[in-house]
Amino acid sequence: MALKPTEASQTEALSLSPLLAEFFAYLRHERGFSAKTIHSYQQQLQAVASQLNQTDWCLLTEAQLQQHISSCRQSLKPRSLALRVAALRSFYRYLQLQAKVADNPALYLQVPKFDKPLPKNLDVDQLQQLLDVDASDDLLACRDKAILELFYSSGLRLDELVSANLQDIDWGDALIRVRGKGSKERILPIGRLAMQALREWLEQRAALVNDDEPALFISKLKRRISHRQVQQRVKLWSQQQGLSQHLHPHMLRHSFATHMLESSSDLRAVQELLGHASLSSTQVYTHLDFGQLAKVYDQAHPRARKKTTDD
Repeated sequence: MALKPTEASQTEALSLSPLLAEFFAYLRHERGFSAKTIHSYQQQLQAVASQLNQTDWCLLTEAQLQQHISSCRQSLKPRSLALRVAALRSFYRYLQLQAKVADNPALYLQVPKFDKPLPKNLDVDQLQQLLDVDASDDLLACRDKAILELFYSSGLRLDELVSANLQDIDWGDALIRVRGKGSKERILPIGRLAMQALREWLEQRAALVNDDEPALFISKLKRRISHRQVQQRVKLWSQQQGLSQHLHPHMLRHSFATHMLESSSDLRAVQELLGHASLSSTQVYTHLDFGQLAKVYDQAHPRARKKTTDD
């Protein structure tokens, strides 16, 4: 008989070595990693253990790990290899913290480079077309308009929007508190039109659910809307509004970042709004080229600016 997903997960957990089990507990409870990331790391590390037939992680050397990575080049794509190396490096950093190994044998592993695909974005006219939703007589359309407006207004990730609660919104100051990757919180402004759409949805929301439901967005089943439902509704509205390309929530986040950067040229501010840990992530996200970055650097860095007559 096939195992249910929960049963399968429990079986996987039981088969983990003690070190791996401790590592994943550390990622979950102390580092705040998402279940999806932990599952990916678990798959990668279990694959390494299986292929190397090694039960003692502390005895593996850099040469053994590099040989393993090289042997996987034909069977794994560059992105998967990079994920495997990332999992190994993170695991051995944990073992170093626990004083179980002196050095990190995965630190200098070489992986093939790969180009990160740049997500597409909608231009301003396409966004106007998408957001021009008549939600006057339709409860779900009212909800969906608020979802679309909030995505574009504040650059939320899908998980951040789905996880949002009523109490996360400061209705007076037009702000929303979100929990991003690694459970890191940040506070974001909400635009005027998005606030208007949210207030209209709040008036309609009571018809679906009582006051003790904390979720900001709920489904017809009177519970928190799911990731899949949001994806389906975004796709539906892109079709109904006559957009020619397939639309997904991440494209709205990317459109937000692109338009903000085009208007402000403030890379650091956009980084903060997006919740990126590093500036390099924002650079890729907003498809800046090196020339643009160099221009920002030359204008902003005290030891890069050209002297003026006032200096």
